[in-house]
Amino acid sequence: MDIQVNPRSIAAGFPSAAEALRAALQAADGEACRNVFIRRFDRSAEAAASMIDTARAAGLPLGPLAGMPVSIKDLFDVAGQPTTAASRAMADARPAARDCTAVARLRAAGAVLVGHTNMSEFAFSGVGINPHHGTPRNPCAPSGEALIPGGSTSGGAVAVAAGACRAALGSDTGGSIRIPAALQGLVGFKNTQRLTPLDGSIPLSGTLDTACAVTRDVQDAVLLHGVLAARQPTLSARPLAAMRFGVPATVMLDGLAPAVAARFEQALATLSRAGARIESLPLAPLAELANLQAQGGFAAAESWAWHRQRLAAREADYDPRVALRIRRGAQISAADYIDLLQARRDWIARIEHAVRGFDAMLSPTVPMQAPALQPLLDSDEAFFRTNALLLRNPSAINMLDGCALSLPCQAPDQLPIGLMVWGPALADDAVLDASLAIEAALHASAGA
Repeated sequence: MDIQVNPRSIAAGFPSAAEALRAALQAADGEACRNVFIRRFDRSAEAAASMIDTARAAGLPLGPLAGMPVSIKDLFDVAGQPTTAASRAMADARPAARDCTAVARLRAAGAVLVGHTNMSEFAFSGVGINPHHGTPRNPCAPSGEALIPGGSTSGGAVAVAAGACRAALGSDTGGSIRIPAALQGLVGFKNTQRLTPLDGSIPLSGTLDTACAVTRDVQDAVLLHGVLAARQPTLSARPLAAMRFGVPATVMLDGLAPAVAARFEQALATLSRAGARIESLPLAPLAELANLQAQGGFAAAESWAWHRQRLAAREADYDPRVALRIRRGAQISAADYIDLLQARRDWIARIEHAVRGFDAMLSPTVPMQAPALQPLLDSDEAFFRTNALLLRNPSAINMLDGCALSLPCQAPDQLPIGLMVWGPALADDAVLDASLAIEAALHASAGA
């Protein structure tokens, strides 16, 4: 791993790691971060920042995240801290003996870990509601309104948006990084799953879970991905005029809110004016996804395997909406599961064949802007309907074993809207390359 100080670390905005941390903790104490942290790591964070400043003063080499405040989703082991998945059912969790690999890589790169963040219990929701620790409020909401933050990496995304950290380690099983990024005007990059180890984390679906990060911009997404995946992304910096994008017409454009549809079309027009070739394609296999997941899919089957004993003993400590979805896995037989594995392999092959030759696919990340929180607290029907809509587009990329980045494309006076740039497995560098160019074009258009 490169050990040179990255120009986007603390040197870019703060005179010292201590000052960067002080600003982050001040934001974490603010009203915008109410219900965001499950537990804070203030003392260890202050010690880490001090060590980084001492090393810098001595002229010692520093990691690429030197002094960058980073939050950790309460799914990932941090040495000396319990990992509870924001669930009352995990109140008996013992402190972790060691950092999980993803956290260890962040720490080795010089990140200052500020705390474990709140989330949808056991990562089983794209909405972000948590009945045990309270629900983080979307900081993009107009004054006096409470909008959902998106989940399941709800607290991590709010922490980034509110300034309590520069980046947030989270997980993405069906959109759990990209959904809150889209609803909060942030960037969320879901890398190809196999590139970041999942050891030392509480699973939702071992087949689909991906360890990745929420950031403020695409360049930070590149930086965090390089650290988490222990690889140097190879970026070509090609202009948009050299890129060819596909826009799937099946499923992903269905039922878009008017504001989302309008901004998506405007984003495509901006990219076309910059010279990008944009082609609509049917991508008909996307219509099969609902049937593939009709029994609950991998998340139901694999979460049931992990939770069944704890659920039998402590179901009263679970969010009932989460327990309901976990219990769907009890009805999935071994034969059903094997059939699903085979069907997925066939489905992936057909999608990969159809998107060959494109630099990336473009879709709305989610079909809506952040809805009001209270109706989803009050109504199971409204909650599950909204959850399904939020997961619809991003979950296709997890099923594909692909990679995807959500970046903001809303007008300055609008609630956030996400544009998703995506591709098949191991197309990470192409997606990041395209996203950098797209972000630059959208920023230039907004400033014109």
